[in-house]
Amino acid sequence: MVIGAGQAGLSAAFHLRRAGLEPDRDFVVLDHAPRPGGAWQFRWPSLTYGKVHGMHALPGMELTGADPARPSSEVIGGYFDSYEQTFDLRVHRPVDVTAVREGEGGRLLVETSEGDYATRALVNATGTWDRPFWPRYPGQETFRGRQLHTAGYPGPAGFAGKRVLVVGGGASGTQHLMEIADVAAETFWVTRREPVFREGPFGEMEGRAAVALVEERVRRGLPPQSVVSVTGLPLNDAIRAARARGVLDRLPMFDRITPTGVAWDDGRSVDVDVILWATGFRAAIDHLAPLRLREPGGGIRVEGTRAVRDERVHLVGYGPSASTIGANRAGRAAVSDIRRLLRHGPAAAPAAVVTV
Repeated sequence: MVIGAGQAGLSAAFHLRRAGLEPDRDFVVLDHAPRPGGAWQFRWPSLTYGKVHGMHALPGMELTGADPARPSSEVIGGYFDSYEQTFDLRVHRPVDVTAVREGEGGRLLVETSEGDYATRALVNATGTWDRPFWPRYPGQETFRGRQLHTAGYPGPAGFAGKRVLVVGGGASGTQHLMEIADVAAETFWVTRREPVFREGPFGEMEGRAAVALVEERVRRGLPPQSVVSVTGLPLNDAIRAARARGVLDRLPMFDRITPTGVAWDDGRSVDVDVILWATGFRAAIDHLAPLRLREPGGGIRVEGTRAVRDERVHLVGYGPSASTIGANRAGRAAVSDIRRLLRHGPAAAPAAVVTV
């Protein structure tokens, strides 16, 4: 069974198909989103395809001829839709997975909104979009303005004439800030750490080193950080221009939130109309809780893609594979491991059967 039909889930489904397994007979793909596109379908309209950094094609089918001025949600959503149809992946949606627990006969029991499934192996590709991270600060509930997260970012138009505070030093935070600065009355940027801007090329060697840092955390059973968090921000022309305009003049993290804005313990304060939390996401893995896969450090310890505590469970798009190219590789690796696992079981038993 594959849970999730974003980049990682579709990659796994493709490799299952290529291995000779038949959708809805030997494996099932479940997705809770209303349509194809993974998390991309929820991206804000101003994130056009030309602004997308590092989008790698799914295995077996290139994305060609896309208009860079079209919203990425439309371009990539359409691409995923065509991919599912081309390879006949038969994704079930919208389906919510509520829990995965130990079943009978060595199978896992997957409880879903369309019934229960019993499966000999599970590829979990649920990503992070459904778990936006909202930090908590004293006074947060007293703020009289608007608070929203990247997950609900509508584009810059809704911030026209407002005083806006953007929290977060990642790629989304800087993208939001640069867009909003063109229409807002005033913008402020706060981050926990001094942002690191990366100059020069970022080649394969640098990429491998970044992935290795994230991979080490996962091996130790710690919650994964994103690959982007250890690479720094690319210093491109848009970033240079924003820095020259003062848009990316960073303030240290505030100490508390007031009814009208934020304040620091040294006496500084700013009044704002909107606080935009560009503070990232956490892995959406609560449905796996009954399997007790988490380590004391709070994460799931993974070797390759396999959960160390249960060889039947593979996590793709998790930790070091939480990038489009990493998700492709993880999907292939997970299927390779699962095929070895299934060879040790009853040859006639399908990989996933419905038990509604």
